[in-house]
Amino acid sequence: MAGRIRDEDVQAVRSALPIDVVVGDYVQLANGGGGQLKGVCPFHDEKSASFYVSPSKGVFHCFGCQESGDTISFLMKIEHFSFAEAVERMAAQANITLRYEEGGYNTRGQQGERTRLVEAHKVAAAWYREQLETPEGEIGRAFLAERGFDAEAAARFGVGYAPAGWEHLVRYLRGKGFTDKEVLQGGLASQGQRGGLIDRFRGRLVWPIRDAAGEVVGFGARRLREDDNGPKYLNTPETPIYKKSHVLYGIDLAKKEIAKAGRAVVVEGYTDVMACHLVGVTTAVATCGTAFAEDHIKIIRRLLMDTSSYRGETVFTFDGDAAGQKAALRAFEDDQKFAARTSIAITPGGMDPCELRLAKGDEAVRELIENPVPLFEFALRSTVARHRVDAAEGRAAALEEAAPIVAKIKDPSIRHEYAVQLAGLLGILDEQFVVRRVAQISRWQRESPQQGNRMRTPAPAPQPARPAFRLDPRDPAGFVERELIKLALQYPELVSPAFDQYGEDEFTAPPYAAVRRAIGRAGGAAYGASVPNFLALVQEAAEDSQIRGLVTELTVEPIRTRRKPDALYAGEFLVRLRRAAVQRRVTEVRGQLQRLGNRVSPEELAPVQQELWALQQYDDNLKTRGAAGL
Repeated sequence: MAGRIRDEDVQAVRSALPIDVVVGDYVQLANGGGGQLKGVCPFHDEKSASFYVSPSKGVFHCFGCQESGDTISFLMKIEHFSFAEAVERMAAQANITLRYEEGGYNTRGQQGERTRLVEAHKVAAAWYREQLETPEGEIGRAFLAERGFDAEAAARFGVGYAPAGWEHLVRYLRGKGFTDKEVLQGGLASQGQRGGLIDRFRGRLVWPIRDAAGEVVGFGARRLREDDNGPKYLNTPETPIYKKSHVLYGIDLAKKEIAKAGRAVVVEGYTDVMACHLVGVTTAVATCGTAFAEDHIKIIRRLLMDTSSYRGETVFTFDGDAAGQKAALRAFEDDQKFAARTSIAITPGGMDPCELRLAKGDEAVRELIENPVPLFEFALRSTVARHRVDAAEGRAAALEEAAPIVAKIKDPSIRHEYAVQLAGLLGILDEQFVVRRVAQISRWQRESPQQGNRMRTPAPAPQPARPAFRLDPRDPAGFVERELIKLALQYPELVSPAFDQYGEDEFTAPPYAAVRRAIGRAGGAAYGASVPNFLALVQEAAEDSQIRGLVTELTVEPIRTRRKPDALYAGEFLVRLRRAAVQRRVTEVRGQLQRLGNRVSPEELAPVQQELWALQQYDDNLKTRGAAGL
């Protein structure tokens, strides 16, 4: 069994890779105010940016689904890593050599399963690259050259060649210390009929498929020889590190450009991605042997920061033939899962972007991408084109097929505009008739999806579990307590030492009181102002996972001021909380005096009256002098 990674090495890995760098591989982050960053949550489907990251504290929190944690737990959640695998991934990125409690350094026998499989793919990718330069690899080089890709282009995308023998890669990986189980588990080989392992890819051109962080997790291989009876394209099977619905070819190269440009271009093949990038369309990605589906949409949306307030664009490119139109209409079915505009670029003459580049040059590909047609418009035109609209029967049939398409548009103004456009396409002079028909179907779809479009709507995905307590950040009653706790966690130097003199009973919401208790157990705000890992200490001191989650939430939530928080702002909340506590006590003492009335002697009543007078004086002092009166 692998030894436990040393604590100091885990801390070194955390310090070496800022959380915004790690999260940025998966989510486009924008300024969230108060030193925080925000983006579209990768853990649940949302149309607003409620996912916050605190670079200074090294934590994240989603105010929608309540997921939270640090850099390591983020990787564990999004990649389904074990703790060790997440640390090993980060260590590899930061060039840190890990040590284990059983002794020794980051030896292969101690690495987690996923780390070993990724390493095997890295070694295989480098070997395939070498094979492309061999005499046998000439067939692969010729294939690339015929499609306009030179040696530099092949190197840029890591394209390699798998020799035609049965176990060349298997033997090579064995020589590098990988076990047969690892080679088989990673999908690099398959079980032969005689019981031994044989290479999965043989006599094929090979593209490495990388995840968002740039690690090779699988391969796509193209048939080159006529006597190869296998499929034209053969991909890595589903493995512990490769899920075809979770990866997009070229995402490692395109992710930053997608975020920067606010546009993603979805093409169909590996050579199409290469062609697009080489002509300057560096936002191009492709699916890996599967249809573009919901999980791919989530990847694109996170990179586009695709919300209802910010709308980027996703451009699909499909061949102009029947199969391409069918693929485009499938994409249309998913359109409403985007907030972004979705468009389609239909290549002329059935050419894909790679063929278009060869036939008409780089500029033709750029023009194709720059002049797409809205996906709704394409879907309408394609549907209407299947009917004879010069006859009444054909117009009626086209209307009944196309109207549900328009009815799916959520934006009422856009829906009305397309309804009018549909009337024009059909040659129906009474536009309002078409508008009313679309409105009727739209109403049916809302009331009963099965009646509106004759299709079964999937059951809504289960929502993440929420804490037993729900605190509304906008609640005026708890605003002061929440803001002061946030200041103590994010800017302890601004509220110390006064904050440490505040009792738990001054926080009326039990969850806030529990966080105050954890801060005290961690050494208090004064101590927090002098140590770099104060948040971790507070997390350790929290009494349960719900309070730990609240600590993270309050750490990443921006302070509610337009200016940078300072001592004046912190003092305002120190005073407001203390005055609220004093006034509650004044109310209690007045009630006590009223209950005592004439039932006790003046001597017994005097201490209570004295407390009331002192409280009122203290409240007046705070009101007049502010934080100086604490």
